[in-house]
Amino acid sequence: MSLITTTADLEDFCARHAGTPYVAVDTEFMRERTFWPVLCLVQVAGADEAVGIDALADGIDLAPLFRLMAAPETVKVFHAARQDLEIFHHLAGKLPTPVFDTQVAAMVCGFGDQVGFETLVSKLARARLDKTSRFTDWSARPLSKRQIDYALSDVIHLRPVYEKLKGKLAKNGRAEWLGEEMAVLTDPATYEVDPEAAFRRIKSRSTNGRFLAVLRELAAWREREARIRDVPRNRVMRDEALMEIAHHLPQKAAELARTRGLGRGFAEGRMGAEVLAAVARGIAVPENDWPKPVLKPDIPRGTGPVADLLKVLLKMKCDQHDVAQKLVASSADIDQIAALGADADVSALHGWRRQVFGEDALRLREGKTALTLDGRKLVVVDRPPSRSR
Repeated sequence: MSLITTTADLEDFCARHAGTPYVAVDTEFMRERTFWPVLCLVQVAGADEAVGIDALADGIDLAPLFRLMAAPETVKVFHAARQDLEIFHHLAGKLPTPVFDTQVAAMVCGFGDQVGFETLVSKLARARLDKTSRFTDWSARPLSKRQIDYALSDVIHLRPVYEKLKGKLAKNGRAEWLGEEMAVLTDPATYEVDPEAAFRRIKSRSTNGRFLAVLRELAAWREREARIRDVPRNRVMRDEALMEIAHHLPQKAAELARTRGLGRGFAEGRMGAEVLAAVARGIAVPENDWPKPVLKPDIPRGTGPVADLLKVLLKMKCDQHDVAQKLVASSADIDQIAALGADADVSALHGWRRQVFGEDALRLREGKTALTLDGRKLVVVDRPPSRSR
């Protein structure tokens, strides 16, 4: 057991690892009843030492850890890092950097779509993970030896997984590919949700501008209320209630009280008044400032077979390059390329993805190449230019 519960011990640990080439990092947190994740435990492993840092210990100051996470000379290694990074961004006000995400690296190296950590540990570290404590309550104290051992095993095995993947990237020359993905993952904008854009999270099929203007105001109110109270958004008001209010446009508390799940007490209270004020603000938005609905691109009839052909090409190219299909192009990307060609605004036509797939996809769509069989192998061949009569 190696559990840090004091600021002094945390200072000592971080000092010992200052300047180290990398540390493996994982977190345990709870989020069922709060808006922000409640950080319970941080596991960090250097080359020869692994510790758990009790984030809930009385009086502990995590500032030394945050400084280590920000040290530019030390790579921070995570698996499926997004939620972990969101926690550090919220608590420290900045993101760890530089970062190496083993899940993304594994996809770049051909281990499949969103490969699980357990699979990587088995294939690369030749070990097995004990997952019996996966659903434990990490906020309960004291932590047991079994909980701590379970938590530390992840970062202990993360070290050889990182080393193996780093070696593969050096051999296949794809470190730059991973760098493009890490740039998005470590961009603060990835984790900063503007309350005015919160309505985009709500699944509504309405294209009515006034409805969207009111929904925008309601969702922004809920977002701010949830953050202030530190409760999940649906604990403030469910999506369905927001959409019902945006449809019916109540002007008075009695009208708001008819909304399913709210009632008279809510409607006549503080939050009811704030909801009615949000509705009024939405109604007052000029038509020119109504939010534009996010519409799926109009896919012309007849492009389905083209999209199917491009999906075959995608599988072929990803098999050739040993990279996960999902990382290169989504089904939506394929549909847009089939319909719009080079005008499609999709990531598959930019950066390393264009080299792997996008350029060939455009040539196939334009009829400059064709797919054919060479024995049992699918190949791309150039088509001779058509002769005009």
